[in-house]
Amino acid sequence: MAQRYTNWFGRQISTRVVDYAWAYRVRLASLRRHDPSRLAHGAGRPVLLLPGVYETWHFLEAVGVHLNALGHPVHVVPTFGRNLLPIADMAQLAGDYIEAKDLKDFAIVAHSKGGLIGKTLMLADNRGARVACMVAINTPFAGSDYAHLVPIRTLREFVPTNHTIVTLSGMADVNAHITSIYSSWDPIIPNGSVLAGATNLELPVTGHFRILDRGDLLDAVARAVADT
Repeated sequence: MAQRYTNWFGRQISTRVVDYAWAYRVRLASLRRHDPSRLAHGAGRPVLLLPGVYETWHFLEAVGVHLNALGHPVHVVPTFGRNLLPIADMAQLAGDYIEAKDLKDFAIVAHSKGGLIGKTLMLADNRGARVACMVAINTPFAGSDYAHLVPIRTLREFVPTNHTIVTLSGMADVNAHITSIYSSWDPIIPNGSVLAGATNLELPVTGHFRILDRGDLLDAVARAVADT
């Protein structure tokens, strides 16, 4: 029993260290002020990137670069900042951008909280007039039990009994147009990212962040964006 606990604890620590080291490198790289407008060209289906809480669009930059190389014009919401407002408010910011750019038949590619924002946008869309599909990566569709432990309003929104989480979970009409891709073990979302009625794909990687630039993740996202 003691050995099993030691192995479990070691896995928890090592995964988190590697995962947050990856996120820290992205934050440092973002200081170089990469211009997302360089990705906004192409004749393929447009893609809107929605990062997670405390994240800038740079966390999805590898995905955006990959999709743009395949011909997809890639968009980011310039007013998103680090995604600190409630889900509904962030969805409003994204909706304003979509209207301003008149995006149609586009795909959402989202990470973590971004997937909840994306689903909010899909539910508000009039019969899919604008949003064709969404690829959500490590999204807490059922919330996260760890949110109970964090006395920060921004994160308390992910408590499984939170009104927004419960409401989104109960509205399954758009789930068939969602591909949920997730790590085999996510230390931030113990509740998992399986979404009933969606296409669910587990990748052989642990962590919440470092999945975002893996080759198998990039290929899976590209297939989902093109096939829907």
